[in-house]
Amino acid sequence: MTFSFLDHAWWPYLFIVLAGMVPTQIWRWLGVAFAGNLRDDSEWILLARAVANALVAGVIARLILFPSGALLEVPVWIRLISVALAVSVYYGLGRRLLLGVFSGAGCLMALNGLFTAG
Repeated sequence: MTFSFLDHAWWPYLFIVLAGMVPTQIWRWLGVAFAGNLRDDSEWILLARAVANALVAGVIARLILFPSGALLEVPVWIRLISVALAVSVYYGLGRRLLLGVFSGAGCLMALNGLFTAG
């Protein structure tokens, strides 16, 4: 048996679809099918929301405390101040996500430019 079909230019794209998209799409479609019958305040929805929030909080904590890449060069106090500003703007301006994200990113870049330029 030969694997000459792997030499075609379309093979990486097919692999991405099969290995990356199909497994996640199955769970999304199952979620849509089953979530339609659940109330917004049901225990399953509350559990899913809690797990999603915990995952996001974990990723943010990891980025602050154990960064990688270019964020390694930014001091931890600058990262903490930027997150504090982003959270303050988010809640202070009526839970506007884009404003919170952009204010935190802007603070991070501005403080990093001011205090670590050299």
